[in-house]
Amino acid sequence: MLKTDVLNSVKEIVELLEEKDGENIVVLDMENSELMVDYFVIVTGNSEPHRVALRDQVVRYLKDEDIPITFYDKGKSTDWMIIDAGIFIVHIFSEESREFYDLEGLWGEQNRMVL
Repeated sequence: MLKTDVLNSVKEIVELLEEKDGENIVVLDMENSELMVDYFVIVTGNSEPHRVALRDQVVRYLKDEDIPITFYDKGKSTDWMIIDAGIFIVHIFSEESREFYDLEGLWGEQNRMVL
C-alpha cells in the first residue's frame, strides 16, 4: 500500500470516528519511531457500547476496503480496544484508560497530524 493510500485510509477512518461522535481524535505519525507502523489513530469513546460501535465501524471499513486486519479486540468489556491493520493502529480508549496509558505522552516526540 502506498504512503498516500495509507494516509487517505487514515483520513477516512478519522471521518468515520467523527461521524460516530468519537472524542478527542489524535493521529500520530509514527514513521520515525522504532515501531513498524506508520500511524496511530487515538480516540475516546464515552461508554462501552460507544467504544464497541467505534470499533465495529472501523473494522467494517477495513473489510470493505480489503485492508488486512492483523488483530482486533473482539470483546466488549475493555477500556482499551486495538485495531491493528499493520500499517496503522487504531486505539479506542475510555477516558480513564486514555489518561492512564497516555500514548500521546509516551510517543510525544512523534508528530501530531492535522487532517
